[in-house]
Amino acid sequence: MPDPQQDKSLFSLVQIQHLMRVEFNRAQRYTYPVACLLVSVDRLGHLRDLYGYESKEEIFEAVVGMLKVQTRCSDFLGRMADDRLLAVVPHTDADGAAVLANRLLDGARNMNFVADGRTIQVTVSVGVSHNGGGTALFFDAMFLAAEEALAAASSVGDCMQLLDPGGIAAE
Repeated sequence: MPDPQQDKSLFSLVQIQHLMRVEFNRAQRYTYPVACLLVSVDRLGHLRDLYGYESKEEIFEAVVGMLKVQTRCSDFLGRMADDRLLAVVPHTDADGAAVLANRLLDGARNMNFVADGRTIQVTVSVGVSHNGGGTALFFDAMFLAAEEALAAASSVGDCMQLLDPGGIAAE
């Protein structure tokens, strides 16, 4: 497994889920905040259908690069099976996670791609959850909250949704 302090490669699905579990347990034990961000490129499947697989991968890799630039060496980044990205962000509370999510939204809005002579505007949706308030007793609850938040954000597109694992949504 690559050392996340030295290598900003993406972890596999199994690796990132394991790291999230370990980090969540460590955060509970030592009482520090940890946040989870799920990121998805809006309309990625549609863009693939319109412009081809190569354009889809180019867009996805650019979003990955932007995510790597916006995160710290201590953060863990992984690719989910369905072209979503998961960031596990230790020592980050809900406010810090919202700041990071907004930086990701802005970074994606500033990306432009050209395919078939057309400029493609790229946007992302971000689902954010955290372990704050002690409401999340298990990492699964935090991950499910991030998935729910991403689903809500994706239904609108180009936005971030923050969901407390206890079920309280915030914008």
